[in-house]
Amino acid sequence: MRFSFEFFPARTPAGEQQLAETAKKLAPLRPAFASMTYGAGGSGRESSNKGLQLLQDTPGMEPAAHITVVGQPRAEVDAQLQSWLAAGVKRFVALRGDMPDMARPYRPHPEGYPGAVELVASLRRMGAEDISVGCYPEGHPESPSMEAELEHLKRKLDAGADRAVSQFFFNIDDFLRFRDRAVRAGITQPLVPGIVPVHDFNKVKSFAERCGATVPDWVGERFAGLEDDPETRGQVGAVIAADLCRDLRAEGIEDFHFYTLNKAPMTLAICRLLGIRPDLQEAA
Repeated sequence: MRFSFEFFPARTPAGEQQLAETAKKLAPLRPAFASMTYGAGGSGRESSNKGLQLLQDTPGMEPAAHITVVGQPRAEVDAQLQSWLAAGVKRFVALRGDMPDMARPYRPHPEGYPGAVELVASLRRMGAEDISVGCYPEGHPESPSMEAELEHLKRKLDAGADRAVSQFFFNIDDFLRFRDRAVRAGITQPLVPGIVPVHDFNKVKSFAERCGATVPDWVGERFAGLEDDPETRGQVGAVIAADLCRDLRAEGIEDFHFYTLNKAPMTLAICRLLGIRPDLQEAA
């Protein structure tokens, strides 16, 4: 089983401390890489850079830098990429990004990259050694059809990406149907499930509504009445995520991307439920 982690930049001193502690606790699991997100339009660039540096300084973490192109001229994006490459970052997660407040339709910057396809190709020319892109098992909200969704994904992968990491989901059949259609479309690179541990059901549901992901009723039923019981919520969330991973593994999936939300306990619990431990990593 191969897995990676995702973190987001801290915006306060307390958040920075939590991020550092979380990275230190998760590093012994030796993920394939650990990515640091990047604000749309380059917002929060300083905190993203600090977070990426923290991952570089944490033994056991192989850092990957997220980059989005929305709202930025190409020269600005390229300068950021060159800065990271010069600092030794070789892994990237290349994304178009969403408009402010997730407004639609998407409008490219007049002097910027049109989208992720061109960004991936540019990253390869610059010397990136490993590139991930995004994919959407239920379809991106702006995609006119699943055929168009898969065609666009194939263009990103053909431009030089090594894998596609999915939007989070809870219905395993959605991902498996997407995988099977991708294979029929000629996609050979791995499609990696994005797994989100549910710390706060209402927040996850709200975000899912904005990005076009489905949260089944059974998920809400598991968390009903636990609003004031964070300990039990954490246990329930870890079991849901671990069960999802087990079901996917039974279908031949061996790569997973965990959205840590900068919190170690649930991610550690999920990994332990899946048999991933520092001393048993090779056998997991």
